[in-house]
Amino acid sequence: MLFSDDFLLDTPQARKLFHGHAEHLPIIDYHSHLDAAAIADNRQFANIAQLWLDGDHYKWRAMRTNGVPERFCSGDASDREKFDAWAATVPKLVRNPLYHWTHLELRRPFGMTGLLFGPETADTVWEQTAMQLQSGGMGARDILEKMHVEAVCTTDDPCDDLQAHARHAAAGRSLKLLPTFRPDKARAIGDVKAWMAWLVRLEQSVGYGISDLDGFLKALAERHAFFAAHGCKLSDHSLEFMHPDSLSEAEAADVFSAARQGRAIEADDAQKFSNFMMDFFARLDAGAGWVRQLHIGALRNPNGAALESLGPDTGFDAIADFTYASPLAKLLDRSARAGSLPRTILYNLNPRDNEMLAVLCGSFQDGTVAAKMQYGAAWWFLDQMEGMTRHLETVSQLGMLSRFVGMLTDSRSFLSYTRHEYFRRILCRILGRDMAGGLIPDDDSFIGAMVSDISYNNAKHYFNF
Repeated sequence: MLFSDDFLLDTPQARKLFHGHAEHLPIIDYHSHLDAAAIADNRQFANIAQLWLDGDHYKWRAMRTNGVPERFCSGDASDREKFDAWAATVPKLVRNPLYHWTHLELRRPFGMTGLLFGPETADTVWEQTAMQLQSGGMGARDILEKMHVEAVCTTDDPCDDLQAHARHAAAGRSLKLLPTFRPDKARAIGDVKAWMAWLVRLEQSVGYGISDLDGFLKALAERHAFFAAHGCKLSDHSLEFMHPDSLSEAEAADVFSAARQGRAIEADDAQKFSNFMMDFFARLDAGAGWVRQLHIGALRNPNGAALESLGPDTGFDAIADFTYASPLAKLLDRSARAGSLPRTILYNLNPRDNEMLAVLCGSFQDGTVAAKMQYGAAWWFLDQMEGMTRHLETVSQLGMLSRFVGMLTDSRSFLSYTRHEYFRRILCRILGRDMAGGLIPDDDSFIGAMVSDISYNNAKHYFNF
């Protein structure tokens, strides 16, 4: 039955696995884009539109496809007008994951079942959710706690002061709110104007001027240690291009000096400088015992007109089409040779790269940590049923599914924790079918322990939470 307790669970074995082993486990969300201040301050929401639609570029993208004008997506329309535009869009999303997620989000945490969301039910949903949101106990942090989130890692620039994380930690909450070190702007020396503006922020964060590469690396190492002092366990890096070569320290110093003087940097040198910085960050991560995440394959802002009018991260990015097996292998090999290859998660955005990345992970396993190299969860455009299924099949066939660290939200929405439920249901569906078909042992205890590990235990141990 659609969106029932047994949604997606099409065998008796799948139902036993989910309800007996996965459903009630806590959630470790090791990669998100949630607002740390909203969690620390338990932001209150006047209505579901603020909770559902603010900043959610997944939904904005769907609404535009349905012919909804921009003012009802990211613009100045009222909350109710935006909500009604979303209500008109959802019935058109049948077979899109947003259709499933929307109804799961009404089910948890609002407890709304037995209805299909659309214009006919919009008033009911608006009124019933507003009553809950306005009655207390449904702030941003409350929602995470209702969804049994044990730890959430935000995504943070090295210059961020992490005051919200410190505020939350000082309050002694059981929910862990941890930062993630995302130094992409430190590497982006090809855009000298933007890089120089960011360098000013870095100088302000460390309290001294930076005139050369040594000072630059020193400042970044200090910020890395500052993040570690605030509980950080992970770094995150977006790789939109891959160059096979890096720079020597002397060459990197020359490129830094040129950029510091405001001179344009050739694309080839900028890409090599980025690799030099990636090698540096790998040493920092390995030294601190962190996990490094590499998100590969986003085509950023292909719609220049939309970028100019709305800015980045508004739902216009796409999947890039470039080959990178060899340069990525060289990046990993440089760190492996130096003894500074940290635990690493590799994510692809282009589905054609599934097998390549899964196999490459195996090439750098070194026996020091179980599944040190992880083929990361289906991400962004791939975090739908087919994408998750293909990912799990790839990990199973070319890696070790039982050691996989499980799902993440990669989201700006506080209701997106149903994606963990969605993933767990799909995992149990796959394993339940295999049990019923005689492909794996029809042993609830044995396979159930594996489900629990993938859903929760592996992440807790891998990230040292």
